[in-house]
Amino acid sequence: MEVRCDIAVIGTGMAGLAAACFAADRGAATAVIGATAEIICASGLTDRVAAYPPKKKRVRKDPWAAIRALAAADPEHPYARIPPEAIENAIDAFTGVLKRAGLPYRRRKGANSFVLTPMGTVKPTYAVPLSMWAGAEAFRRQRPALIAGIDGLKGFSPRLVAEAMHRKWPSLRWTHIPFPESELGEELFAERVARRLESEAVRKAFAERLGPHIDDARAVGLPAVLGLYRSEAVFADLEHRLGVPVFEIQTMPPSVAGLRIKEALLRALSEAGVRVFAEQKVLGVAFQTKNGFRMTVGGGAFSHTVHSRAVILAAGRFLGGGLQAERKRIREPLFDLPVDQAPDRAAWHRDTFLDPMGHPINRAGIQVDENFRPLNRRGKPAHPHLFAAGAILAHQDWMREKSGAGIAISSAYAAVNACCGRQQRKPSG
Repeated sequence: MEVRCDIAVIGTGMAGLAAACFAADRGAATAVIGATAEIICASGLTDRVAAYPPKKKRVRKDPWAAIRALAAADPEHPYARIPPEAIENAIDAFTGVLKRAGLPYRRRKGANSFVLTPMGTVKPTYAVPLSMWAGAEAFRRQRPALIAGIDGLKGFSPRLVAEAMHRKWPSLRWTHIPFPESELGEELFAERVARRLESEAVRKAFAERLGPHIDDARAVGLPAVLGLYRSEAVFADLEHRLGVPVFEIQTMPPSVAGLRIKEALLRALSEAGVRVFAEQKVLGVAFQTKNGFRMTVGGGAFSHTVHSRAVILAAGRFLGGGLQAERKRIREPLFDLPVDQAPDRAAWHRDTFLDPMGHPINRAGIQVDENFRPLNRRGKPAHPHLFAAGAILAHQDWMREKSGAGIAISSAYAAVNACCGRQQRKPSG
C-alpha cells in the first residue's frame, strides 16, 4: 500500500501526536507513525517550566519569568526559539483538542498551580486536568480534605500522601476502602479499576462505600482511576453522588492519565482524517528530491510506503527510539543527523547520581535552526522540509526543568507553523 500526504509525523509521544493535531488543524493531509512509548507514562499535567535554575532546585510560581530567565541563559534552548505568544497559543490549541475529546483542562493565567503527587509532594504545573483541579484549589486555600485509597490497588498509598504532606497541609487526612467486586480475587491495577468505574452500578457501590468517610472534608482525593474512555462523565457522576468536589492524584506509571491523553488524541486524529500507523515504525527513509520523502513503514509481516512533502521528527530520545546510545557515541538512526553530546562516553554521566548539575546525557539531542529544521554537520538545514520537535531536541533537560510537556507541545506547534509556511518572530529581549 502507498500513502501520500503533506506532512508525515514520526513519533506518537506527546510531541508527535500534538504535531499531527496541529498539522491537521492547518488543513494539511497528515500521517503519523509510531509505537506507544513515553506518553503512557505521562502524568496528564502540562508543564511550562517549574524549576529553574534546576541546579538550585528553585521552584517557579511564574512560568513565564522562568522561561525568560532560561532563554537568556541558554539561547540554544528550544524555548529561546519560540515567541511567548506562540507558547501560549500552543497550550490553548492542545488543551482545546483535549477538551473536544472529553478531557477539559484548567489553569491560572500566568501562574503555575500546585498539584499533589503520589509521593506526597506538590508539583508545580501550568495546565491541570479538570479531574485534578479541585485538589490544586483545596491545597491553595488549605481546605480540609480526604485522600481515599483503594484496598489492593497497585502503586498508590493514601497514607504516604497524607503523612508526607502533614506540614504543608495539616487538614489533610486519609482512609482506605474496598473496591466493589474486588472480592472476586483479581489483582487491582489502575487501568482495570478505571474501566470498572465506567459502569454506573460499580460507581454507585463505590460512592456508597466512600460516603461515610467524608465527614468534614470539603474535597476528596482519589487515585487517577476515574474512567478511561468516559472519564468526564465518570468524574461528574461521582462528584454528584458524593456531594463534594472530587480530585484525582496521578498514580505511578504507566498511568491512566497518560492512556487517556493517548486515546483522546488518537480519536481526535481519526476524526480529522489523519492516517495513523499505530504500533508501526519507520523502517527506512529515502530522500526522493528536495521536495519530499519516501519512507518504508512497517510492523509485523506488512510494510507500506509513505510519500510526504515534509517530515516532522518527534521520535523522543532513548525510550522512544529517536536516539540510540552505542559504545562510543549517541546517534540518530533514521536520518543520520549529528547529535550534540558530550565528547566521550565517560562524560555522559557525573559521578554522583543526584548531582545538582545534572547529567550531560540528558541534554543530548539534535540541533535545529530558528524554524526547527535539524542541522547537518556543516551547521546548515539537513533538508528544507525536515523539522523536529520534542525530547529529541538538544540543549534541554526537561526532567530537571519540569518542562517536558511544555517543550513537546510548543516545539510541535512551532515546527508545524514553520512547515506550513507561517513565519514566527524571534523572542525579544
